[in-house]
Amino acid sequence: MKPGIQKVEALDAGHFVRVEWEDGSESRYPCVWLRDNCQCPHCFLRSARARRLVFEDLDVNIVVKEVALADRKKISITWPDEHASEYEAEWLKKRCFSEEARAEMREDLFLPERQYWGSDLQLPKIPFEEVMYNDDSAYKWLCTLKKVGIVLLTGAAARQGELVKLGHRIGFLRLTFYGPTWQVQDKADANNVAYTTGKLCFHTDYPVLQHPPGVQLLHCIKQTAAGGESEVVDGFNVSNKLKKQNPQAYQILSSTAVDYTDVGVDYCDFAVQNKQRIIDVDSRGQAVRINYNNATRDTVFDIPAEKVRPFYAALKEFNDLLNSTEHKFTYKLEPGDVVTFDNWRVLHGRQSYPSGSEVTRHLEGAYADWDVVMSRLRLLRKRVLNRD
Repeated sequence: MKPGIQKVEALDAGHFVRVEWEDGSESRYPCVWLRDNCQCPHCFLRSARARRLVFEDLDVNIVVKEVALADRKKISITWPDEHASEYEAEWLKKRCFSEEARAEMREDLFLPERQYWGSDLQLPKIPFEEVMYNDDSAYKWLCTLKKVGIVLLTGAAARQGELVKLGHRIGFLRLTFYGPTWQVQDKADANNVAYTTGKLCFHTDYPVLQHPPGVQLLHCIKQTAAGGESEVVDGFNVSNKLKKQNPQAYQILSSTAVDYTDVGVDYCDFAVQNKQRIIDVDSRGQAVRINYNNATRDTVFDIPAEKVRPFYAALKEFNDLLNSTEHKFTYKLEPGDVVTFDNWRVLHGRQSYPSGSEVTRHLEGAYADWDVVMSRLRLLRKRVLNRD
């Protein structure tokens, strides 16, 4: 049922508007926010869903002159300059400032729920073709990717170009210095440790960029008979364990700026330099992104000498947790498999495999930004959930 309004009144000398709802609950709205979000054509461009009101014209101390209940589905406000605004009940209810309503809005917009895992991971699997051509499957894929952090798509053609199609399904892929897509195989004079047959330690890709790619896509085209197994670990789960086990180590890794570097030639020539904290945290101290790639961690370390050893000790403890058998999950990609994972959360690695005169293992890789992925997820959700 759509919300109905029982009563509306001005409070605090006109600085707040109180709405009493038919279900007995109430909401309080600051008048400066109401004026800032007037939905009339003069203040809001509906075709762009964007504010036209310029901030210079907003009085931050504004009060209402008159507030009225037009009907039980709408309130009307007259401001001191006689400007009139109307607000629909459903629009207001959604934007209530209570903690419960704000939490519900966060859930609706960002899907923050996480399902943590370790070696017990039940790797989610969805057929590639279903994701490409069925909205329900594509929605399930992206929801699971956001919640669990990793999904395996099965049955793609074992040839280059499948990730470009998948990128179009999302929106578009992220271009980097290694190209729109890149080929993971043993290469002479490799410009990246991934392009060798050696073991790859747990890492996230591209912490050398100010904004590392949010999602990584890896398509198996050819797989070696011996070795080459993939390994993944839930970095957020491990970060939580470290925080409980050694709060000081967690504090060091979430506050120390680590230098990263990447210099070479690929899609074009590049010389990239950046600083990242190994564990990025939000205002509540919760991990929101892991930035850890031992291969591209620079020899330059811009911290006082006496803080170096404590940092190494903290990183060693974190790295040991990443590699513990209870936390890591091992699997082997087959030709046609596309593994998709959260590059801000899931660290990945690879076991070594024998080198030979011919290419025995070939993956095609690509990146997408979380902004693009979440945009598609929201559009798919609206299409799937609003279906008659």
